Amino acid sequence: MDLQLVLVEPAGPLNVGSVARLCANFGVSGLRLVAPRCDPNDPDALRMAMAGRPLLRRAQHYPHLAAALADRSRVVACSGRGEGEPQPPLPPRQALPWLLEGNGAGALVFGREDRGLSIDELLQADRILAIPAPGYASLNLSHAVAIVLHALHSLEGTSQPGPAAGDGELAPGADTAAAMEPPLGSSPSLGQAPCRRDELESALADAETLLLEVGFLLPHTARARMRKLRALLQRAHPSGAEVALLRGMVGQLRWASRHPHPGQSDQGL
Repeated sequence: MDLQLVLVEPAGPLNVGSVARLCANFGVSGLRLVAPRCDPNDPDALRMAMAGRPLLRRAQHYPHLAAALADRSRVVACSGRGEGEPQPPLPPRQALPWLLEGNGAGALVFGREDRGLSIDELLQADRILAIPAPGYASLNLSHAVAIVLHALHSLEGTSQPGPAAGDGELAPGADTAAAMEPPLGSSPSLGQAPCRRDELESALADAETLLLEVGFLLPHTARARMRKLRALLQRAHPSGAEVALLRGMVGQLRWASRHPHPGQSDQGL
């Protein structure tokens, strides 16, 4: 798959160089840096990158996360917040198989060394991944990347994550109820190309404009209610064609709200 690893505002050149090396180790096709707070060409970064130096030198830079994810169709963000995430965090064994199902434009997002990803940034992800740590929960950025990429590599090429057929046993630490659940992220849009992030963001922006105009949203509550609408659409993981249909509906409703039908009046109320 076309997997891009995204670092949001990385501050440590040693971490950035180490992540570039890990990308080379595990065959990640691209590295994207969102408003880096250090120089990716710092001698320390290049020294740590080793075989990842070419990848580090051609890393793409973006002003904000939305721009870095615009062409992605499946996004998994890693978080160690422990509480307050906009959706339940998943362990690697549940979040990563869903990422591989897309077999297309995917992204793994990692946050700042000191404070991770904000709620608004986590809302731009389809799934949130949390690395289980029985002791001190906060992991070094490059260590977290190593754990996730190793877990992803171990799943690649397997058609069914989890115990082999006929094994009859759960993996260590596996939950019986979770093992009986259907695979997370199964899309109803079978056979259709999933939407890109920029398509979904545009649809949400159109919907927010309409809902504010008709009074369904109020300025002081719009942000919280739009978070719920965003979560609903992301759970559905719509195709590009479905998002285009939604945008067409919103556009027509906006036109109708601005151009009432001549027969409409309050006389029948």
